[in-house]
Amino acid sequence: MKIEQQLKKVLEASRKLNLVEEETVKSVLLDLADKAEAGTDFILTENKKDLDRMDPNDPKYDRLKLTKERIEGIASDIRNVAGLDSPVGKVLKESVRPNGLKIKKVTVPFGVIGIIYEARPNVTFDVFSLCLKSGNACVLKGGSDAIYSNQAIVSLIQDVLKKYEVDEDTVALLPAGREETNEMLRARGYIDLIIPRGSQGLINFVRENATIPVIETGAGICHTYFDEYGDADKGREIIFNAKTRRPSVCNALDCLVIHRKRLSDLPAFARRLAEAEVVIYADENAYESLKGNYPGQLLFPATDESFGTEFLSLKMAVKTVGSFDEALAHINKYTSKHSEAIISEDPERVGTFRKLVDASSVYSNTSTAYTDGAQFGLGAEIGISTQKLHARGPMALEELTSYKWIIEGDGQVRPK
Repeated sequence: MKIEQQLKKVLEASRKLNLVEEETVKSVLLDLADKAEAGTDFILTENKKDLDRMDPNDPKYDRLKLTKERIEGIASDIRNVAGLDSPVGKVLKESVRPNGLKIKKVTVPFGVIGIIYEARPNVTFDVFSLCLKSGNACVLKGGSDAIYSNQAIVSLIQDVLKKYEVDEDTVALLPAGREETNEMLRARGYIDLIIPRGSQGLINFVRENATIPVIETGAGICHTYFDEYGDADKGREIIFNAKTRRPSVCNALDCLVIHRKRLSDLPAFARRLAEAEVVIYADENAYESLKGNYPGQLLFPATDESFGTEFLSLKMAVKTVGSFDEALAHINKYTSKHSEAIISEDPERVGTFRKLVDASSVYSNTSTAYTDGAQFGLGAEIGISTQKLHARGPMALEELTSYKWIIEGDGQVRPK
């Protein structure tokens, strides 16, 4: 195993973290936020090396790109995490048994968390800050697209760790090769949990090849259903925001589902989308409604592949339905269980939607763009879990802990 020695060092560092004071952790994170902003020119220079190797038309380009403003946002998120309470050492349950034994259920770190992600260097900062705050060491496996950016960021992190005499192997960046990925997925005894962040293809590969527990995150096929009782003004703004705010991220709108009775509102919804040059793949009814009301070079008939696709770009599908039940059936057929929304003024219908749509985040009368750890008040996120075991939705500090039982006795022995 090429990376075994590196993983051994991370494992040892994870054990040392149990003895690091909470105030030291806070100081490391606050200092890192300052260093990130002070090192903006260095980070952007290294990031440009990655950008120069990628086609600007690639949907991943926007995810890869760092800017002064984005680094300021990253630093703000790190400071938010620093100010949160530690999730470690919380007593979840306690009791005194009839024999006098005192039993507590207490939160503890996982230990070592492995993250596999693609062209998103901001993840390097986010993952480290959340892992450190929750007492975990982290093994990072970024994609080759972001290798220069990730190396620059990890070098800043390790400089801060050394300053506060925290083991710099608390964070490790593995080489970007496929062989290292396979070794990481089989590193039982060194890594306690794997979290993939990226495309559905990456997530499927990790799930199928890992011998370590996996929490699936990232892939988002997000729908917004405009109901027959929807408010047109709200709908226009929500749809535009969900699609165009940042189309390359997993909470962006991929498919507008619209009730047949409200097709007359579709051209007004599409007017703003045309300003952003959004390509629309419309089913037969929606296509007829938009024909002549939407730029021809941006309007195409939908195919079977148009639905159930995470576009990650300024593209979206439109599906017309004749009933609320048909809308539910379409969403539940194609959902990735990430984020789904309804626009409706009918409280009963909204309530039913919430109960019957199976997703980690279910919205009414607002944009799916809010599925984000910081927006949920979690400080930052390590990913959006689309599964149901252990964690669901934005994963932050609490989701990066497990628990153990602490039993305190005074000489008791169990009778035969």
